[in-house]
Amino acid sequence: MITSPQQRIKEYTERNWWGHETLHDLLQRQVEKNPELLAVADQPNRGELTGDAPYRLTYSELNDASTALACQLIDADIGADDVVIVQLPNIAELVICYMACSKVGAIISPIPVQYGRHELTHISAMVSPKAMITIDSFRDLPLAKNAQEYLDDRIALLVFGKDLQVNSSPDETYQLQLSRYQQFHPADANHIITICWTSGTTGTPKGVPRSHNMWIATARCCAEAGNYQAGDRFLNVFPLVNMASIGGFLFPALITGCSIILHHPLDPSLYLSQLQNEKITFTLAPPLLLNQLAKSPDMWGQFDFSNLRSIGSGSAPLAPWMIDTFSQKYGLDVINFYGSNEGISLFCTPMHTADSDIRATMFPRLGCGIDHFDSYANKALLSKVVDIDTGEVITQVGQVGELLFAGATVFDGYLCTDNTELFRDDGYFHTGDLVEICGEPPWFYRIAGRSKDIINRGGMKISPAEIDILLEGLPDSTEAAVCKYQDDELGEKICACIVMEPNTEIITLEKLSDYLSALGIAKFKLPERIEFFTHLPRNPLAKVQRFMLEDSVSQRQQENI
Repeated sequence: MITSPQQRIKEYTERNWWGHETLHDLLQRQVEKNPELLAVADQPNRGELTGDAPYRLTYSELNDASTALACQLIDADIGADDVVIVQLPNIAELVICYMACSKVGAIISPIPVQYGRHELTHISAMVSPKAMITIDSFRDLPLAKNAQEYLDDRIALLVFGKDLQVNSSPDETYQLQLSRYQQFHPADANHIITICWTSGTTGTPKGVPRSHNMWIATARCCAEAGNYQAGDRFLNVFPLVNMASIGGFLFPALITGCSIILHHPLDPSLYLSQLQNEKITFTLAPPLLLNQLAKSPDMWGQFDFSNLRSIGSGSAPLAPWMIDTFSQKYGLDVINFYGSNEGISLFCTPMHTADSDIRATMFPRLGCGIDHFDSYANKALLSKVVDIDTGEVITQVGQVGELLFAGATVFDGYLCTDNTELFRDDGYFHTGDLVEICGEPPWFYRIAGRSKDIINRGGMKISPAEIDILLEGLPDSTEAAVCKYQDDELGEKICACIVMEPNTEIITLEKLSDYLSALGIAKFKLPERIEFFTHLPRNPLAKVQRFMLEDSVSQRQQENI
């Protein structure tokens, strides 16, 4: 399955944006260079999560294990262009699945372990999978039982430990079988390797097909941003099902020659222990966790993080005070990533700016001809801003518009969807993200939110992301975000959604307004309602799902009428 037009492939290959290597080609390169280097390691508490002993596989062992699994897939009549849904937590088998699917030319469609009947039924209808791969259970989730109940009988269910086995011992029979298969099914770097799923601003997942070349381009951008080096040891806490982990760790590790240490679900104490015990050099962590750690110097100080070079974060706005804390108190730089399955790839690093306010809220305008940001990303990515009403290109500072993106990392369109409105005639992708050009000189974008999230209060357009950032420092709270709610006079108003720390006094709307006013926010941006939650709804990447907040607030509003 190839989605990219031949003209795009030809142009990008000539520009050296794309190449000819596949995921398993990258693996083979590391097998030849670093056969005994640790490739992937399970979390030490895996036994409590899945009932199995943790794996620690070298690149040689990962290669053998994925070849063995590839042959098991071939025996199950799964091969080139067949779609395989994979529902696994962050365990070694998931990494093996990526390699095995690449070796036989199958398309892996990884889904979060939280997905249930609604999502599974929808996804199955979209991709018509040949099979689904999972494990018996993960914590209290009976994954295999659920899959058996929800899947069409025509879809093969393959369960590790029953139908599939991890075999990391060399076996010439497996290699011979795979070599014969590949002679008749040659790999192509422009073949689709993954169909990931993004919920965006709605509750219905959308399929995002991506080729080897698209992922490798994303990985090169992430490696530049994190200054990845051969021999690095990554601690991966995000689910290995989309951009953050596939583009941030999986492909870069194979390109650079690094080790991936797995973690899932998020456990702050275990996370800190792994950072120390595994001698981690780089990790990604959600802003919520970094905020908690920045507020807990005693917890941070219990461990030795001398190997840790820097920390990446993203999926939600970062707080400048958190970046300052890590820099000044912990001696670590925080790198701000802004990416998506569709191919957005922005980042702000200490090389771009030492100013924490800029790094927390702004990103270099890559692909706009700014030579100051000389890099692969600045050459292979293209971006611009257009007026959301007229479509005219915006070049002046301070005016909010929609971010458009093009280049080596960008996909070709959603699966089974009319994509005619998704791309402009010049090939730029409508991201739906609102930004403004800013900085002195104007080299940066400031993210203003999603176009569907923008709050229109009596004609005044308000970015909820801007207020979210300010609320991250709210005393006695663990989570905070804002959303819109309907108002007869002004159309929409702002509701603050707060999760308070246990055994603390509930904040009043008046005190909340005082807190925000002291930060200098305009009066028309102050919340006019406050609702309390036990937790905020988040997707598997820890992004607040604002549309679900709006539904909850609306329902409470109706109940109070």
